[in-house]
Amino acid sequence: MSHLLNTSGSSLGGPSRRGVLVGSLGAAGALALTSCGLADAVGGGGGDDTTISMIVTESAPFQEPTEIAKELLAEDGWTLETTYVTDIIQPNQVVSQGEYDANFFQHIAYLRQFNEDNGTDVEPAFSVYYAPSGIFSLEHDSIEDLPEGAQIALAVDTANNGRGIKLLAEAGALEIDESKPVTELSQRDITANPKNFEFIEVDQQSTPQTLPDVDAGFAFARLIAEAGHDVDETALILEDDAEVRRPYTIVVAGQPGFQDTEKARALQKAFQSEEVRQWYAEYLDGAIDFTDEFTLSTVEDVWADFAG
Repeated sequence: MSHLLNTSGSSLGGPSRRGVLVGSLGAAGALALTSCGLADAVGGGGGDDTTISMIVTESAPFQEPTEIAKELLAEDGWTLETTYVTDIIQPNQVVSQGEYDANFFQHIAYLRQFNEDNGTDVEPAFSVYYAPSGIFSLEHDSIEDLPEGAQIALAVDTANNGRGIKLLAEAGALEIDESKPVTELSQRDITANPKNFEFIEVDQQSTPQTLPDVDAGFAFARLIAEAGHDVDETALILEDDAEVRRPYTIVVAGQPGFQDTEKARALQKAFQSEEVRQWYAEYLDGAIDFTDEFTLSTVEDVWADFAG
């Protein structure tokens, strides 16, 4: 089966430090796929009982473990059909519509927000990894060094927007409404901004590309490493909060009831295998944490507690 790849990924930022760096989730959703559509490419979420259809983000931490899982599944008699894309809209849409069995691209905070915004009911099945985030800078050495009126990039999507704000508050650079959980924090919840930081919201996948154009920016550590920057040298502060870890754990997700299927059990066995664990341990010197905290037997309670 051929993979459908969206190769039109955006690169934000430009020669002007004051240029507009705003990404658009809506624009990301406009994939240039073939006219047959995603469902026709894999035959939908039904079909052969030994065939599993899955839509996955086209980047190493998703794609390479999926290829490992595909080989392990084949050894057990399963065929994993995969479509790799770069947007973060269609994977939930096509799973919700039953065109695919499962997706692998998001953490549960994003999934909850997507369901609320779009009236979908996609649910997590099991966890795969957690990717720490932080505030990074190519120009300054500490949060204290950030100047008056510094431009700071934040993720535009609601689920990640508050992570950068919370990190700055933990460093003493901002004061925020402490009653708000990190998954609901936004600029509206900043109660004091002593240095009058200017926040610029950008697409989460493009944050490393914006760093040369801002004083500092929120980003996932693995994206910083993939962009060729040294995480330790560019990090002003890194996320280190157990309460933040759970909502930002990356999962495989499907329709309600998918967790009770043989397909889900086969996927969990493959994705939570020792082979996949070892791949994450070696990738970018362990910048990503493999986790099997959420399983098919525990995820229902995790999801009910978080999304309820």
